Amino acid sequence: MPIVSHEVFPLFVEPYFRANIAGTITPQQIAFIKNLKMVNNMENLISENLYIFEEPELKSIKDAVQDVLDIYGREVLCIPQKIHVTQSWSLICNPNVGMHGHSHSNSILSGSLYYSELPSPPASMIFTRHVSYQQIDLPPDPSKRNIYNTPINRITPKQDDIILFSSRLTHLVEQNTSAEPRHSIAFNTFIKGKLGNYRDVSELVI
Repeated sequence: MPIVSHEVFPLFVEPYFRANIAGTITPQQIAFIKNLKMVNNMENLISENLYIFEEPELKSIKDAVQDVLDIYGREVLCIPQKIHVTQSWSLICNPNVGMHGHSHSNSILSGSLYYSELPSPPASMIFTRHVSYQQIDLPPDPSKRNIYNTPINRITPKQDDIILFSSRLTHLVEQNTSAEPRHSIAFNTFIKGKLGNYRDVSELVI
């Protein structure tokens, strides 16, 4: 019997969220972050302090990030709980350096903040669809990739962007092919509020 029609429908969608907070980061804050003590992080550099948003000098940046998280929780996840930053740290990818593929444990959403001018080209973030080892890998024809079959997606940041994404997603940063360092801040989040239901004995207050 011949097939007379066929359709494809999305079953789930994995979003990422981009917001721009231009005008909220001062030159003094940029200098403060760039002067943080950095240590080796496999390929790139990471700040020794992994709670930089707790620094008084960065309070207004933390507040701006919280405003973005509030929008995401309210308008994308549509949840009553509040999403808040847990750890936060600075990253530097020097010329010819990228960042290894990884995901973030004990976090719901992760984020990147591009607080200063980016080099040209800025080096993209690469996201991998698969979160586990693929014993059978069936990559699509590169010319026919689409939202349903692509194994990776690329996001190119701009200065003052905040990028939010699911912490479970494996991601990496392309090699910095410019002559200038690539600066960013990364952060993890968790929720505050009540989960579950008292009568179902599933209640959890965080």
